Amino acid sequence: MPRYGTGALADLPVSVLAALGVPGGQNVLDLPTLPRQCVLIIDGLGWEQLRAHPEDAPFLASLEGGPLTAGFPATTVASLGSLATGLPPGGHGLLGVQVAVPGAGRLINCLRWGDPEIEPETFQPAPTVYQRAADDGVSVSYVALGFYKGTGLSRATTRGASYRPAEDLGELVGRTERALREGDRAYVTVYHSDLDSTGHRYGTGSRDWRFQLRFVDLLAERIASVLPDGAALYVTADHGMVDPTDRVDFDETPALQAGVAMLGGDARCRYVYTAPGAEVDVLASWRETLGDRAWVVSRDEAVRAGWFGQVDPEMAPRIGDVIAVPFTDMAIIASQRERMASLMVGMHGSMVSAEQLVPLLKVIRP
Repeated sequence: MPRYGTGALADLPVSVLAALGVPGGQNVLDLPTLPRQCVLIIDGLGWEQLRAHPEDAPFLASLEGGPLTAGFPATTVASLGSLATGLPPGGHGLLGVQVAVPGAGRLINCLRWGDPEIEPETFQPAPTVYQRAADDGVSVSYVALGFYKGTGLSRATTRGASYRPAEDLGELVGRTERALREGDRAYVTVYHSDLDSTGHRYGTGSRDWRFQLRFVDLLAERIASVLPDGAALYVTADHGMVDPTDRVDFDETPALQAGVAMLGGDARCRYVYTAPGAEVDVLASWRETLGDRAWVVSRDEAVRAGWFGQVDPEMAPRIGDVIAVPFTDMAIIASQRERMASLMVGMHGSMVSAEQLVPLLKVIRP
């Protein structure tokens, strides 16, 4: 279960604010009080995967730190939302890759957005930690690929930060160094996605993934080398990853299709939106079909169990009526409606430790 409030990803940004002296934040993670704070987000760098390959990441393996829980679902959209707001997914509403637009009878892909009718600032209305820091006089920057600037997800999650496009590893380091030296206090977030995309294509057991991990290790080492005095670097991730080989195909399984109006989420965290009055039957059918390979629960059961943290009532209808979360070597694909996603090797979203645990590694320059 995600450790919301004591050791989850959402606790990192509020602890950073407190360490910067921004009023209203609680330093849950007991970070040192320093005027310059940098968070490096390595997409897809799970704690267990990192510990399994110390020879490919000698710098990261040498750092002090331990694991945080990502939050549920363990996916980029939800985690970037938590890193942006300091809230669990149930609070900021970016609850997965594909979620329902309440009352509209359609889904929105929160990763790609692609829905001009939905304003990101409205869909994710919570103030960001970057806005809070900037309002208190902190110099706030977000360093990432220029491709992401102005996208729906970036508008939902980076408000308040000066977006600094960086197209390669050298630019990531150079722009981070300059941003960290601005003003009397600085809060810099750096985001790098290549490890995640390599894992999706080839899996975390591949040589490709391990070679990419070496570049990630070098990036972290180079950023650490340019930290000014009075700065802290925190290396973390949005989720881990597994390489499931057992595939259940929704599009070829009639027992899973009966009573289903829309299929959301992704292969390791399925949101099932039922036709009116069909929830009980769909829940029973999915439980019987998936058996002991997945947790299959109703929305109310998941909310009561605290999977999403505190859920804003306005966000609850975005969650599926039924939620199916594989905890074995299984993925629930949809080969016709999600052709590219169904071909992925590496996947994530569940609450197993390989997907849920992410690192929090520290470099301190007092």
